[in-house]
Amino acid sequence: MTPPFSFCPDLVGCLSQGAAGNPTVAMVEAALAHHGINARYINMEVPPEQLADAVTGLRACGYLGWNLSMPHKVAVIPLLDGLGESAAAIGAVNCVVRRDGRFIGENTDGKGFLRSLNDLTDPKGQTVVLFGAGGAARAVAVELALAGVGRLLVVNRSPERGQSLLETLVGTLKAPAEWHAWDGDFRLPAETDIVINGTSIGLYDAEARLPLDLSTLKPGQIVADVVFSPPVTRLLRDAADRGCRTIDGLSMLVNQGVLGVQYWTGVLPEAAVMHKALAAAMGV
Repeated sequence: MTPPFSFCPDLVGCLSQGAAGNPTVAMVEAALAHHGINARYINMEVPPEQLADAVTGLRACGYLGWNLSMPHKVAVIPLLDGLGESAAAIGAVNCVVRRDGRFIGENTDGKGFLRSLNDLTDPKGQTVVLFGAGGAARAVAVELALAGVGRLLVVNRSPERGQSLLETLVGTLKAPAEWHAWDGDFRLPAETDIVINGTSIGLYDAEARLPLDLSTLKPGQIVADVVFSPPVTRLLRDAADRGCRTIDGLSMLVNQGVLGVQYWTGVLPEAAVMHKALAAAMGV
């Protein structure tokens, strides 16, 4: 007789705080169902003071891994058994993977962005202007450095945060990066190939304006936005009007999900299936 638990699915999940109805659940579940993977992806709301207990419980339950949202991305690090290269450089974890019984922290945010960017171009040797130096921008900057970016201009308002990012980019990763103060509408250098909004400007506000001198955008440049809701931000509309090629934040979100599923199951899921499910869950 077959043991009663032989068909119990493997488990992966998302440790969040106040994120009921997380649309990424629909995205990952769609990938698991499409590929016939016997696993479930479950959203779990965990307050900061119970994070350590939650990780202990996930170990006991044999989870394949999980995602993390803020405020857990940094606090989880001492609770893990190791970090991947990107997560160590970024100083934050958004994806945990069980490898040989050990929980290893990864960061797929920047990797997801890089996959979206690679659909249009290889950033190696190119000049990139990145707005922001916070969590998402930091993840993107580290992946650009690892990919061999030619010149990376970090533009943000906080000198402390900008210098902190430069210490990682230049000091640790030996990348050709520099910091520029953001005061008023930033003018892009003429040699700029790629422009990235790594800030939250535009999140849930389709009319929010990024302080950028639009006259410095050129046809053929790539303009990307990490903001995923709305998928088409004002920045992307303005860039498209000027003949730029654009990348929306929804693509980054899908691609980081693709990497998560691959890490946990060994199966590379179809991005189109996940994109469709995510868009439907978000009503776009």
